[in-house]
Amino acid sequence: MRITDRQEKILNSIIKEYIHSALPISSQALDEKYNFNVSPATLRNEMQALSDLGFLHQPHTSAGRIPTDQGYRFFVNQIFEKGLPEFDEKKKTSIKNECKKKMDNSFRFVQKATKIMADNSSNLALSHILNEDFLWKEGWDDVFEEPEFKENDFVLRFTKLINAFENNIEEITSDFSEELGVFIGKETPFLRNEDFSIVVSGFSCPDSKNRGLFAIVGPKRMNYNKNISIIKLINQIFKEL
Repeated sequence: MRITDRQEKILNSIIKEYIHSALPISSQALDEKYNFNVSPATLRNEMQALSDLGFLHQPHTSAGRIPTDQGYRFFVNQIFEKGLPEFDEKKKTSIKNECKKKMDNSFRFVQKATKIMADNSSNLALSHILNEDFLWKEGWDDVFEEPEFKENDFVLRFTKLINAFENNIEEITSDFSEELGVFIGKETPFLRNEDFSIVVSGFSCPDSKNRGLFAIVGPKRMNYNKNISIIKLINQIFKEL
């Protein structure tokens, strides 16, 4: 679905602000922070148009707006179309040095990489090597600090998602290629829950013919730029083993 360049800029700004604040974004807050070169009335009209097109949702009549699954999908597609973001060179070097400490075999590397993904995403990182009866999971403390987890029902839905992921991990790892993919909300194939997103990539172990899977799981309001970047970097490092 085509939207104008101005609408795209407004949508991307709302998504970035919502990812940062976890609060509905009002036209006033947007106008104060960004220069769209339009009147407040025009900005409100554009936000309403994006809502009518299905990219934004207004939780309450007097509230600001939050992204819909369609809005997030547009945002993520733009990330891939315009080129995947990368960490700055200093950060990349630091991560590479950490990984190199565990480069003697794939098993140890994946274990270390899972911790690095969790530390750099503030979400739950998971990794699995096909035919290995183990699923690495790191980042529980950080992901539970996200404001969504103040609701007990949200915690329960998240644990159900992780259990479903674990129960289907062999099939997911077998099916997924080395290309990076993002499942948003109900796109998740094994448990269609609208609250969460998964960034995932398959990999091949350089010291064997085995395959594996890297994944980052968190609220739909996750930082897609950062999560896509860290999995991309980890995969690049793994190929250098």
